[in-house]
Amino acid sequence: MSNLAIQFTGAAALEVVERPVPEPGPGEFLVEATKSLISTGTECICYNRWFDPGTHWDRWVKYPFSPGYSSAGVVRAVGPGVEKVKVGQRVAGRKNHAKYWLGRESEIGASVVAVPDGVSDEAATWFGIGSIVQVGVRAAEHRLGDDVVVIGCGILGQVLVQYARLMGAWTVVAVDVSEMRLNVAKQHGATHAVSEPVNRCRDAVAEATGGRMASVVYDVTGNASVLSPALGLARDFGTVVILGDTGVPSGQRLTSDVITRGLRIVGAHDSHPPRESTRHLPWSREAINALFFTYVQRGDLRVDDLITHRHDPRDAKVVYDGLSRDRSQVLGVVFDWTRVG
Repeated sequence: MSNLAIQFTGAAALEVVERPVPEPGPGEFLVEATKSLISTGTECICYNRWFDPGTHWDRWVKYPFSPGYSSAGVVRAVGPGVEKVKVGQRVAGRKNHAKYWLGRESEIGASVVAVPDGVSDEAATWFGIGSIVQVGVRAAEHRLGDDVVVIGCGILGQVLVQYARLMGAWTVVAVDVSEMRLNVAKQHGATHAVSEPVNRCRDAVAEATGGRMASVVYDVTGNASVLSPALGLARDFGTVVILGDTGVPSGQRLTSDVITRGLRIVGAHDSHPPRESTRHLPWSREAINALFFTYVQRGDLRVDDLITHRHDPRDAKVVYDGLSRDRSQVLGVVFDWTRVG
């Protein structure tokens, strides 16, 4: 057996490398991946080095860089002391794109989770995205009947639309220049769709909300220029959540009325949930993961039908180059590791 893995070797440079299959040591287990989901926004930023020097991106992406953070597969071997998983069990992990990866007993619940019956491997690969979006939804501190605007209907935005409806939103206005993405958002709970650049959609948002404007605006684009017009879509004393992490924060600008209108601007990041639940911080990463899978099992959250493309991992260079040029007709992109012998 050999272990294929995807590796970024420089700006817009990639290799599919062959490594030995790792042996699980004490407290470790070996997983053979079946599927892994590309986080298209994050991974394109890393692949192309679309970020400013000195940012946290710059500190994080050091070549050779292993992309990917959501993989599902089957446990093939366990090391001494492993009791929480068994050979043959399906699991999903916050792991890189590779045919085989090691998990640790200490990661169970937070970074590696058992895949429940009735949840496909492809759906399980979305648990990392589901966790990130939950961070943003909790940061927004929603109230029943909120008017919500979601700017950017990529994979995070599509999950966010569904969470907003689960939180009891009155209206959910999806904003994107891609008609395909807007149609999918409407199929998954958006009450209104606006196919205009964000700096030209204020009137449409006002109409959709009956003039109230948005209680909560989500910027899920990762585009620095979106923040300023996004602020104008919030009602007085409303909240703007920055969930799309831009690589060029120097390009984000506040408007002059942020203070006078009492706007609340909240940053939400994958690193925010605590490792373990406490009385004051009950929503640990483990609890967030469990809720995601419960929603998927019950049919409250649909992610299987958000997958638009499936690829052989050996075609990764073509895949990332295509995603870098145009993602308007793309949502979930999965590497199918069962194609690799």
